[in-house]
Amino acid sequence: MRPSTLRALKRAAELTRQNRLTEAVLIAEPVILAADSHEGDEILRWLADHVTDFTGETKKETD
Repeated sequence: MRPSTLRALKRAAELTRQNRLTEAVLIAEPVILAADSHEGDEILRWLADHVTDFTGETKKETD
């Protein structure tokens, strides 16, 4: 994934945690739409692996 794409995704996550969803979408959407199929797959994997970056939640341990 291009460094600029990763920066945009991280910034979008930060804005989402701050309840600034509209701004987050404005930053992330263009880079997602511009991605080729290879980078698109990387973006999907990154998003799946970093869900808590957007929610601010931490994983809970189970007994």
